[in-house]
Amino acid sequence: MARPTLEVIAPTVEEAVARGLAQLGLTAADVSVEVLDAGSRGWFGLGKRQVRVRLTVHQPADASLNSTSPAAPTPVLIPQAEPLSEPASASDLQPASAPRRDPILDQTEVMLAHLVRAMGFDAQISARLDENDQPNHRCVHVDVRGRDLSALVGRRAETLNALQSIATLIVGKQSGQFVQLVVDVEGYRARREKQLRQLAKRMADQVMKTGRRIVLEPMSAAERRIIHLALRDHPSVTTESIGEEPRRKVTIRLKK
Repeated sequence: MARPTLEVIAPTVEEAVARGLAQLGLTAADVSVEVLDAGSRGWFGLGKRQVRVRLTVHQPADASLNSTSPAAPTPVLIPQAEPLSEPASASDLQPASAPRRDPILDQTEVMLAHLVRAMGFDAQISARLDENDQPNHRCVHVDVRGRDLSALVGRRAETLNALQSIATLIVGKQSGQFVQLVVDVEGYRARREKQLRQLAKRMADQVMKTGRRIVLEPMSAAERRIIHLALRDHPSVTTESIGEEPRRKVTIRLKK
């Protein structure tokens, strides 16, 4: 016998699940949830599309499923893996031993997945809070994993940086707060940071050997910062950024 299913459309996944559970008269533990359409808030609110989810009941339907007059949607946002409860404090919605996942992470993952898919890439998105995250200055690190994603990085990470900038604007617009995103594809930024640190040390040795300053190639602000930090405590050389964006460069010279 086919298991009963229910499809629900709502502005968010949480609200769609809550509405579906209210109509079925079940808890989240009694169903599995499939996101059929992650929806879209469009570009800065334009072209908005709602979320569509399918709830599938784990066990055969009983009399409680025969609801001809659906209950009014509850305003409580119910995480997928937690039971539906009466509106109460956050601690009542989940076991005290289970840390609550920050909603900004789910929001970021859904948005990036939609954005990357719209660009023609198939990838897995994973978001986590950065160690510098603060209540008034949200910092989120996003890992994008998949196959054949080199085009998503682009030459000198131009495509990746553009994606990061757009994603930061969208998440900030959706959440109503400033969120600093660091988007990485297949560990590219970590490898690039290691390369830049090694470059900084080699060039510092060269400056010490010749006594002449060295001007590096134009870099983004983030990459220039890596060079500055790598040589910040160097006993013999100092660094400085010169020029105008987007061709601003780092110079390395002997300390006076």
